[in-house]
Amino acid sequence: MPLPKVIGSEIEYGITVQNDRDFDPISNCVLLVNSYEDNREAQILWDYDQENPLADARGFDVEGEKYTPNQQENIARNKTLKNGARFYVDHAHPEYSTPEVTNVLDLLAYERAGERSLEQARRAASLLLPFNNVLLVYKNNSDRKGNSYGNHENYLLERRTPFKDIVEHMTPFLVTRQIFCGSGKVGSENRASPCDYQISQRADFFETEVALDTMVKRPIINTRDEPHAEREKYRRLHVIVGDSNLCEVSTYLRMGVTSIVLGLIEDGEITKNLSIVDPVRIIKEVSHDPSCKREYQMERGGHMTAVQIQQEFLAMSLRYFSSHEIDPIIKDVLVRWESVLGRLAEDPMLLAREVDWVIKRKLIMDYMSKRGLDWKHPQVQMLDLQYHDIRPDKGLYFLLERRGTVDRIIEDEMIEKAIIDPPTDTRAYFRGECIRRYSDSVFGVNWDSISFNLGEEPIKRILMNEPLKGTKAHVEELLDASPTVQELVRNLTS
Repeated sequence: MPLPKVIGSEIEYGITVQNDRDFDPISNCVLLVNSYEDNREAQILWDYDQENPLADARGFDVEGEKYTPNQQENIARNKTLKNGARFYVDHAHPEYSTPEVTNVLDLLAYERAGERSLEQARRAASLLLPFNNVLLVYKNNSDRKGNSYGNHENYLLERRTPFKDIVEHMTPFLVTRQIFCGSGKVGSENRASPCDYQISQRADFFETEVALDTMVKRPIINTRDEPHAEREKYRRLHVIVGDSNLCEVSTYLRMGVTSIVLGLIEDGEITKNLSIVDPVRIIKEVSHDPSCKREYQMERGGHMTAVQIQQEFLAMSLRYFSSHEIDPIIKDVLVRWESVLGRLAEDPMLLAREVDWVIKRKLIMDYMSKRGLDWKHPQVQMLDLQYHDIRPDKGLYFLLERRGTVDRIIEDEMIEKAIIDPPTDTRAYFRGECIRRYSDSVFGVNWDSISFNLGEEPIKRILMNEPLKGTKAHVEELLDASPTVQELVRNLTS
């Protein structure tokens, strides 16, 4: 059986300031991050010493320099939150990284908690801007100036799983899964073929099949080999091809289905070669075909649609779980996956409550029909952008959500809890609780470590190489028995 999936997402948001002729994205990102009320006074470093972004899964290190900010810049750009998440400045974007979770329902709750946290920070930051300046944040993936920013997904895998198997099977899966988790986009970018509307915001920006970089010559399969866990045992698959979703069903399927397929790869249960000819070209062609009817050449011969390729992955998954234990969440993901694929094959517009790109397409088409506009009209492009506005009273997705015209997966209470509390079943619980209880003594944090300032004693780094340790069951009694950080370190090391 494959390892239990430990998953998380990293969402880069678009940012701008209305009426600011001298808009500086970096300074406004810093303002946004530091306006968030969670643990605002804590002076906690992000521990860059524990990172190696130049390690490649193909067995070598890429040449380059690892960026390490000075201490003042580090504190200004990074906030580790009480719920175990990270909220920080990544280049010229605010980014929210969820804590590690063990199931897609929790992932959805923490990703939506990120939306609400960003909105709370946006409101607070706007109060500090000059009169008539309004800070705006968008959960999208393109600024329409040729720049794309990502929604990165992380999945913990067994190190022994051959990376070539991951490349072989995940490439056709990732190229085609956008049909149920794309966020939709008016027009094209990055020298892609012109189109009125496409399925994915990210597809136009992928230029190679396998590589390490995430910003230039973006690959379908990213080879970053930075497990943030015991290296001999684990690898972390860093997926960069996905769109940032607002619709809960799209997020649920994006992360849930990908976890299932990776489990099959780990167990050697992908029994068909579904490789496609020229995946870099095909990822764009799939995105540019909202009918989902176009066929693509397969390496083994013949042609298949994106829906048919996904149905092959579904069939292998159903066969696998017919003889393996299945939990209720995985079962629900399988049922939804099958239902969505069936309607995509019949008519994608049947999914106007469940899939982001279809929801947005219907919204825009209805608007164009009423106003007599075409796809190139500036109001149509503004409508596209407004769909992703995180302001509850302005964002068009949230308007649809309030009207009850899009399907939900989780309750608001679960999201509100995720804003405050860490997950209880991963090491994020220990991280979040240490920040809650000992914030004045936390010196530095990374996903797999936390360092404490013990006063006259040297800084003490506690390693957390096992993502499923440090849970509430493991450490709650220890934390309760350690009213000071000195006692905590003594109890941990005794």
